[in-house]
Amino acid sequence: MHRFMRVELELAPDVLVPRAETELLGRTAAAILGEQAHETIQIDMCCGSGNLAVGIVSECPRARAWAADLTDSTVSLARRNVVRLALQDRIKVRQGDLFAAIEGDGLHGAADMVVCNPPYISSSRLDSESAHLLENEPREAFDGGPYGISILQRLVRDAAAFLKPGGWLLFEFGEGQDRQIATLLSRTKSYETPTFAVTADGQPRVAMARKHGGRVPGTGSPA
Repeated sequence: MHRFMRVELELAPDVLVPRAETELLGRTAAAILGEQAHETIQIDMCCGSGNLAVGIVSECPRARAWAADLTDSTVSLARRNVVRLALQDRIKVRQGDLFAAIEGDGLHGAADMVVCNPPYISSSRLDSESAHLLENEPREAFDGGPYGISILQRLVRDAAAFLKPGGWLLFEFGEGQDRQIATLLSRTKSYETPTFAVTADGQPRVAMARKHGGRVPGTGSPA
């Protein structure tokens, strides 16, 4: 068992082990959703063991979540964790390639938040100085393509269609990638200027970007 936020998770050899940066992502997301007075909808892409979905929903009584991942073993593990924690009425786990997994769930323009801990290490780095990560965890959990941002590019592009105006996109990224991430978000023209949550040693590791349209111009207040 592995403790993440306030829950105990079952893990498996072929699934990513959540790290401190992912807990930073989860706690940041829970803090934002916890401020909402209404029921909220959260989408967790690349859900792995389901850690973000169950961790956030456990801390936010008005939250519901849809979680998705690609592989049979990962989706089965996430579903086991949801059932073991008696959250099956509030969390649905789907299988598929990113947002294609939830196309039939009626979530277009409905989500208050999308969270994701995507693969973000470059393929070449995984074959060299980061090869040790593959000793006990699957390559697909880390491999972000030639530059480490292949999944991040798709996430940033596609999340906007599922977010409400004013909804939040939060995701983890690699050390030193913050300028790339800011550029990616800016190019979509879908989000306000992003901010970053930092680790205990001051490293930006979580991006927070709000979809345009959730504030009344000139007031700073929600529309």
